[in-house]
Amino acid sequence: MIATLLFVAFIVLMLVGVPIGAALGLAGAAAIALANQETQWFGLLAVPQNFYAGLGKYPLLAIPMFVLVGSIFDRSGVALRLVNFAVAIVGRGPGMLPLVAISVAMFLGGISGSGPANAAAVGAVMIAAMNRAGYPASFSASVVGAAAATDILIPPSVAFIIYSVLVPGASVPALFAAGMVPGVLAGIALIFPAVWMARKHKMGHLESSLPRPAFWKSLREASWGLAAPVVILGGMRAGWFTPTEAAVVAVFYGLFVGMVIYRTIKVRDLFIILREAGELSAVILLVVSLAGIFAFSLSTLGVIDPVANAIVHSGLGEYGVLALLILLLITVGMFLDGVSIFLIFVPLLLPVMNHYNWDPVWFGVILTLKVALGQFTPPLAVNLMVSCRIANVRMESTVRWVGPMLLAMFLVMIAVIAFPQLALWLPKYLGY
Repeated sequence: MIATLLFVAFIVLMLVGVPIGAALGLAGAAAIALANQETQWFGLLAVPQNFYAGLGKYPLLAIPMFVLVGSIFDRSGVALRLVNFAVAIVGRGPGMLPLVAISVAMFLGGISGSGPANAAAVGAVMIAAMNRAGYPASFSASVVGAAAATDILIPPSVAFIIYSVLVPGASVPALFAAGMVPGVLAGIALIFPAVWMARKHKMGHLESSLPRPAFWKSLREASWGLAAPVVILGGMRAGWFTPTEAAVVAVFYGLFVGMVIYRTIKVRDLFIILREAGELSAVILLVVSLAGIFAFSLSTLGVIDPVANAIVHSGLGEYGVLALLILLLITVGMFLDGVSIFLIFVPLLLPVMNHYNWDPVWFGVILTLKVALGQFTPPLAVNLMVSCRIANVRMESTVRWVGPMLLAMFLVMIAVIAFPQLALWLPKYLGY
């Protein structure tokens, strides 16, 4: 009964207009109070504890820095120069700006380890550009939110780091290498429905009239941005710094480019940059922390464990169990953030993985693809929250555009399941 009330309260709060993060926290707190009626006040102590626990995860320390990197790259003009370079390559025409947005988001995936930070960096440039070209704001937000989901597959990836901590048999270098090919495939898969929808609905009617940047000039201007992933990923792979430290390196690299090379950032601009990064970080981390309360109430009410145990002992074949696991995680991914999903489900799924002798690196890529889908699957879609905030539209208006892109990335996940070498070839080639 309490578990039912938990979901009913969450849905009702969302329907009356309560922000998703607050709806998660309030519904979770109400369920915890009802489950501890005899010692209600002592039971409610779990709310602040889990609010803090939702934030007290070491990898989350990187999020404010990665968001700051996005703000710096936006203000410094690096993201804009990358966009101009991409436009110089693909040209102007119907559907080309969505293609550019997805391509730039994939490239920035080698700089930012956070999907929301990527959405902030790309969205700040591309949403305005797409609006000027005649694309609806809801479509622009959908494309940017979906494109930024490739970030957690293309290294550096916070999700892979968390998974490697929970699964000793999967090393960070192997996971980083395994995510590269599926991440690129996911980005390419997103391009097809984005361009198709743009042309079918005759969006971007002003795009052809906009000027096309000169190739060599745009390449020269974008060279500092193109060098950023080399500096960051190269330093990580050389062992000079950890992924969290890489975010700090990226901040100083971006400040150097913006203040010394391009001279587009002045000292007085630093306050504005820090304020923007602080606001976006607060939104992201507040949702994550409130989702922690909801996740705690789910686990303490015994909602998750029986479902997981039923799947493990269902008697279905290998692919039947895998299909049920994906269906379960897709459903849960609509309500919980990726970090909570990993922390709750990976320990429960390890016996299943061992029973079927699934490769832990391959299984990690599958789970991370699911988390990537969840980042732009309403109602709790962190990437969409950021892009919708930039585009100043409600998340409900993006549903019609997000659907085909969700299907495209889902097909990539099916391909990786059917052909595990898509994920395992590169780690084996590199000797991990």
